[in-house]
Amino acid sequence: MEHQPMECSYPNNPLMSQKKPNSLLTSEAKNDQQPILGPESDIPSQFIWPDHEKPCFDAPELEVPTIDMTVLSSGDPLAVSKAAELVNEACKKHGLFLVSNHGVDSGLLDRAHEYMNLFFGLQLSDKQKAKEENGYGYTNSFVGRYSSKFPWMESLTLRYCPDVQDIVVDYLVNVFGEDMRPFGRVYQEYCEAMEKLSLRIMELLGISLGLEQSYLRDFFQENDSILRMNYYPPCKRPDLTLGIGPHTDPPSLTILHQDLVGGLQVFTDEKWHSVTPVPGTLIVNIDDTFMALSNGIYKSCLHRAVVNNQTARKSLVFFLNPRMDKPVTPPAGLVTSKNPRKYPDFTWATLLHFVRNHYRVDRKTMDAFSKWIQEQEPNNKIQA
Repeated sequence: MEHQPMECSYPNNPLMSQKKPNSLLTSEAKNDQQPILGPESDIPSQFIWPDHEKPCFDAPELEVPTIDMTVLSSGDPLAVSKAAELVNEACKKHGLFLVSNHGVDSGLLDRAHEYMNLFFGLQLSDKQKAKEENGYGYTNSFVGRYSSKFPWMESLTLRYCPDVQDIVVDYLVNVFGEDMRPFGRVYQEYCEAMEKLSLRIMELLGISLGLEQSYLRDFFQENDSILRMNYYPPCKRPDLTLGIGPHTDPPSLTILHQDLVGGLQVFTDEKWHSVTPVPGTLIVNIDDTFMALSNGIYKSCLHRAVVNNQTARKSLVFFLNPRMDKPVTPPAGLVTSKNPRKYPDFTWATLLHFVRNHYRVDRKTMDAFSKWIQEQEPNNKIQA
């Protein structure tokens, strides 16, 4: 069966100039294999999840601390200690906390979400100018990568490296043309702001683990990070599908800015909990690479996204990663007789290759990766 996607109309879309002959709006590219993602459509079978994984809409609220990021510059050691204690408790329990007074300009956040509306409102043929390659670009429900349990979402994924000037801008201009330069500039600035914030969060995480404040900041100073824009359209049968299924994120740290629609759920204490959006805050969660770097002390956050039948949901996700070739090995102080090594050494490049080519991320990604890398590299065993 052939499916056509839901398409929204943005007649005054500033991303696209109708005056230019090479405007994306003149594109004739088509892809008839894309699924419908609309509130009025029946759900193709590939989107229906097994009964034991179907969503629940009465999940209790997750208890999560909100950390005021100005504490790091307050000069108050007791306040810093208290914040570090709250972070430690949350990261050991479920791997998620909120940050307020984070220093990211609210106008930039607003523009980033506004441009998301414009991008995902384009014709499918326009969006597919950035068709996913090597994990970066546009994808609709990960068609071509998965054979079942499709996520009810679209996404645009961009690479960000602080040592490559204007990497986000240049990618979007090269793919779409000059019309996309303002779009690229917004997300270039967004990545720069998120990287700055993530390095400050690393200072707090370092303190919370009993490390030198600068240790983790220095570890991630050179990074190869990712920005992903997620769009979850309304769904006629939200009880049958998921925006994205249960998984932990392979990177190191996630900083999430979501709209006020809600839909994020976190698994802890043997059940799913809702994370209600709190205006003025950003969500921070621990990822797989950081879990390994902490020698399993901190838990990679197991989460999913549910959808609804009324309102589209949007989220902006910044993933901090180490440099591609930097060995991920825990600090000596986090390896003890009571807490021996949990994972072998690896690089972000190797883990990224694994999840892009060999494994669909889920709740056991790191266990599968640990086994796989020791099979691929017989000399790379978990060190005592």
